[in-house]
Amino acid sequence: MEALMAVVIGTLTALGVWLILRERTFPVVLGLTLLSYAVNLFLFGMGRLTMGRPPVIAAGAPGYADPLPQALVLTAIVIGFAMTAFVVTLALKARAELGDDRVDAGEGDGEP
Repeated sequence: MEALMAVVIGTLTALGVWLILRERTFPVVLGLTLLSYAVNLFLFGMGRLTMGRPPVIAAGAPGYADPLPQALVLTAIVIGFAMTAFVVTLALKARAELGDDRVDAGEGDGEP
């Protein structure tokens, strides 16, 4: 299971970085979203998720589930959603003002 998680996290990270390096704004937004998914999975994997354990330390219990990774991932999901909404709004505004959705679009480029 650890190998599968490592492959999924690596694939999401590689695809996210590859999409961030594109010149259009939509793939950049998609790449940031994939990177945030990779970070969330990484946090879950580092938290050593356990099944059927209480989330608090109880007397006589064999162990407990650590609630910190779950709280971190929940917070990261909310922040990632807000970041995605902001970046999409920013990209739409840039498209409306510049007339192009390229990341490097500027007035002095001289390229169509």
